[in-house]
Formats: sequence, C-alpha cells, structure tokens
Amino acid sequence: MSHTELPSNLEELENTIAERYNDLSKRLQQVARYLMENPRGVALDTVASIAEKAEVTPSTLIRFANALGFQGFSEMQRLFRSKLIEAAPSYSDRIRLAQQEQGNPESPSPVQLLQEFATSNTIALDHLKQAVENESLEKAISILENARSTHIVGVRRAFVVASYFAYSLRHVDQRAYLVDGIGGMFKEQAEAIDHGDAVIAISFSPYGQETLDVAEIALNKDVPLIVITDSPLSPLARQATVCLVVQEAQVRNFRSLTSSLCLAQTLSIGLAYRLQNQ
Repeated sequence: MSHTELPSNLEELENTIAERYNDLSKRLQQVARYLMENPRGVALDTVASIAEKAEVTPSTLIRFANALGFQGFSEMQRLFRSKLIEAAPSYSDRIRLAQQEQGNPESPSPVQLLQEFATSNTIALDHLKQAVENESLEKAISILENARSTHIVGVRRAFVVASYFAYSLRHVDQRAYLVDGIGGMFKEQAEAIDHGDAVIAISFSPYGQETLDVAEIALNKDVPLIVITDSPLSPLARQATVCLVVQEAQVRNFRSLTSSLCLAQTLSIGLAYRLQNQ
C-alpha cells in the first residue's frame, strides 16, 4: 500500500503502522504501540481517555492519524470500531471478565491464585490456537529441519523458553546450542553461527539488547531467523524469517510463559514428526 492510499480496514492499518513504525518519532511510536496492543479500548474510549492511557496528549493522537494520511483521529478510530462490531470478545476482554467473576481480593489465598493463573492461561492458550497460522508453523519447522545447527537465544524471562528449546531439539537428535552468554560472551558465542545454521530468538518487552545483538549477527551471516515475541512492533519482528507473536496471560502484573512454552513444544515435536515421516 502506498503512503497516499488510506487503509480501508484494521488489518491494513496495522500493516501500515508496522511498515512505517521505524520512521515515526518516539512519541508517535508510543502511540503506535498503544493502538496495536489495545484495539478494543481504542474502539470504545474517547480521544481524551485514549490519550491519558497512552500517556500522550490528544494532539499527539491527531498528529499520529495525520502522519498516516487521515484527516483526524476519529476517522482512523472508525476502523477499530468496525472491527469490534465484527469480532467476538477479545483476548483481553475475556481475561478481564474471568478475573471479575473470580473476584480480586487484595490478599488472595493460594487456591485463588491458582484459579486466576489457570483460567488466564487457558484463555491465552485458546487465543494462541486462533492467532498462530499453520503456514508460519510449517515454515519454522522447515527451517529447523534444514539447519545443520540451531542456535537459541533468550535472556531474562525468555531464557526459560530458550533453554527448553535447546533441551527439546537435542531430544529429537538435532544439534542445538543455547547462546547463554556465560561470562558476558553473547557476541563471541554468536560468532559460531555459520552458513547453513538457523537461529531462534525469543524476546519480550522490554527487549533484551543481547538478543538483538545475536539476531543482528545471524542476519549479517544470512542465516534464517525464527522469532518468538509479544508484538508485531517488536524490534525483532521485521527482521524475522518467521515471526510468531504470543500474547501471554497476565495476572496481578505477573506474566506467564505458558503459551511460549507450548509454542516451543509444538515446533520441537512437529519437527520430530517431520523427521520421522522421512
């Protein structure tokens, strides 16, 4: 879509935002992230309320809409409202509804916490089934199948997923190396990535610079990059050969890893079946 052609639906708008994200100012990038991550709120809230939640001024929202070619923010907002009319209750709405039904005491009992985490993760997994396309999974498995070696990187919260990936790939007789950065040697370990290999990079906001550095080395060596991240606006997303976006459950400001681990297991076991069928 050219810059002079206005998006006609929310999907086209999201693609336009993703394409032009790096060219926007930091303040407009802040607006872009809020809009992409809160489509229902954008559809229902007033401009003043959206601005407050996005931590910008109403005039910034108008500038953002103008930057994409719209006459005003309300013209762009209609795309969000049209999508809402067509859609079933959203992932975040279902999470909020479940938490409201369970109550939200300040000092919950252990069983209350278990119910909240279990319900929220169930909803997140159901969303994962709908959001991830078969084509992306097949492409990722093909990359792993053809790789001589697979290098996996993820720091902080994402390290759990990265280490599981290394464990599971080795159990299907694939050469897999965890880029763990022992001694601060992320870049040195990444230099072992070679032509014919593949890289899996897992990163969630705030995105780890170590993971970005390893991904850049992979790209410079023309190595396929499989990315698991939490937003299409992630700095890794546009560089990925395959990008798998995961929305994890969040309860009381604690984010889960259930969906990401399920995705890692799916790719590993999917690869095992692919190899067995050969």
